[in-house]
Amino acid sequence: MESLTFVPGVDMISKGMGISKPVIRGLSMNDVLVLNNGVRIENYQFSENHPLGIDDNNIDRVEIIKGPASMLYGSDAIGGVLNFIKESPAPINKLVGEYHTQFFSNTLGVTNSLGLKGASKHFFGGVRATNKSHSDYKQGGGTFVPNSRFNEWAFNANAGYTGKRSLFKINYDYFGQKLGMSVPAVVPIITEQGRKTKIWYQDLEHHLVSSQNRILFGQFKWETNIAWQTALRKLRTTIADPAVEMRLNTLTYDSKLYFPSSNNAEYIIGIQGMSQTNRNQHNRVSQFLPDANVDNIGTMALAQYTFFSKLKLQAGVRYDTYRTKAYSMGTEGTANYHASFSKRFTSFNASLGANYSLTNQIILRTNFAKAYRVPNLSELTSNGLHGNRYELGNNALTPQNAYEADASMHYNGEYISFEIAGFYNYIDNYIYISPTGNKNANGLLYYQFSQSNAKLFGGEARAEYRFKGLQWLSVEGAYSTVTGKQFNGNNLPFIPAQKVRAKLKAEKDRIGVLISPNVWFVALKAFNQDHPSLYETSTDGYTLCDAGINSGLRVCNQLVNLGLSINNIFDTKYYDHLSTLKAVNIYNPGRNISLTLTIHFGN
Repeated sequence: MESLTFVPGVDMISKGMGISKPVIRGLSMNDVLVLNNGVRIENYQFSENHPLGIDDNNIDRVEIIKGPASMLYGSDAIGGVLNFIKESPAPINKLVGEYHTQFFSNTLGVTNSLGLKGASKHFFGGVRATNKSHSDYKQGGGTFVPNSRFNEWAFNANAGYTGKRSLFKINYDYFGQKLGMSVPAVVPIITEQGRKTKIWYQDLEHHLVSSQNRILFGQFKWETNIAWQTALRKLRTTIADPAVEMRLNTLTYDSKLYFPSSNNAEYIIGIQGMSQTNRNQHNRVSQFLPDANVDNIGTMALAQYTFFSKLKLQAGVRYDTYRTKAYSMGTEGTANYHASFSKRFTSFNASLGANYSLTNQIILRTNFAKAYRVPNLSELTSNGLHGNRYELGNNALTPQNAYEADASMHYNGEYISFEIAGFYNYIDNYIYISPTGNKNANGLLYYQFSQSNAKLFGGEARAEYRFKGLQWLSVEGAYSTVTGKQFNGNNLPFIPAQKVRAKLKAEKDRIGVLISPNVWFVALKAFNQDHPSLYETSTDGYTLCDAGINSGLRVCNQLVNLGLSINNIFDTKYYDHLSTLKAVNIYNPGRNISLTLTIHFGN
């Protein structure tokens, strides 16, 4: 996630080194949809305390959509989409692999990942296993943060068949993590930096099986993707058994038919859906969410047409129906009782966009989109301790509806390229959580989900200059700003500060035995964030400097990549406004030196 924040308009909510959640143009959590190779991740992504659950060692690239995208992806995509695309299959008639290891000075952390893949003319497959282990991280200044440790395991396997008119592929992903929680209760107990999780940690498991299929019928193309996933979430405190244990099972499907297209036109219709069950396991002492079923089905149509080779128009419509049924839990009349209920939501969404090639170097883009998000199970039903607060759901919530307009200009010249974009996003029935002013018998403040209308607006800019006569040297700059407010004047939570980032990079194809060597330096300036929400505080600005060097070389006819990077070179003490540990006076990570070694092998 930290590497993705180099993209203007993208930021992250962090909780130490083990948790990061994407923020796109000021929206986050369930307002940003996260996909694993096109499959929506369903593993209790309800709050800032929950990690994404994706292994970055199995990722080839990340597709980013800024702004509402419900027309293509359904509920939750009102802020944007992150699609983590897996690595490509091996070349035909090749068996290749790599071993990747990385060391981190700040957390005494280590990553080991081994992957192997092969392909014939029609069949392909691969496996990868990854382990990560990190001790408690050190803040700026060198003090360690108790129980910020985590250990992670991941495994992926895939196999497939490709023919002249068909493609079939199946993926299996496992992700397991034991993630320490830096809650106030552990501060006097954990007195030494360590890596083994013993108390107050999340014990997480996620299995995902997905199938991707493409068949050609004459000039028609039919794509169908089906996925099943199960997420087991346990919260372990100081007692032998988990305090919380829940399992979320999800079946998703996505089928699209592409009609015969020409150079100027493309037409698509499709259907998407989801069936989900949440079940509490083994009658644990804390049952934060009730047993529930969630079902969704949506239909969509998309058309794209290009006029006189310069103007491309795209329009789409979508209709969804969504049903949530929760079962009663607990004893009626007690504080933690969950009453049964059933809710049905419907939504109509659309988008209209245009690209105009003003010249060979200048492209103008504009887009208007309407998107939606239904209230999730936590927002509708929660009743209990969540992190450091007592949360109350609200089953009277209605879907959020977002209406965003944006425009941008892109220039790509021989030595200079730049882009500038602006947006305005109006959200009807924006869902948020805020303190009620009341406390329970243990003195914990009640927080409840509510709704109001809101708006977010801002912009991004990026520019790159490649020096004439020194094509190997470039300088890049980026700026982003967003303002988020309710219509009653209150500020929205988790709005990132204005940031300016500059990067100087030198790279060449080859220098002697060095293959694609590059060296870079980055400076980041975050300005004061003095427009906090009601339960946030203002955050001072800060400046950070990072640097790194990477290169490949041949050793015994094998390609080896070596890298050295330093983050927060000057070990600056700072709070980022989006750090959830700021509330307990814990700084962001201090200096971190990272060593990377990747060995490529194969025939």
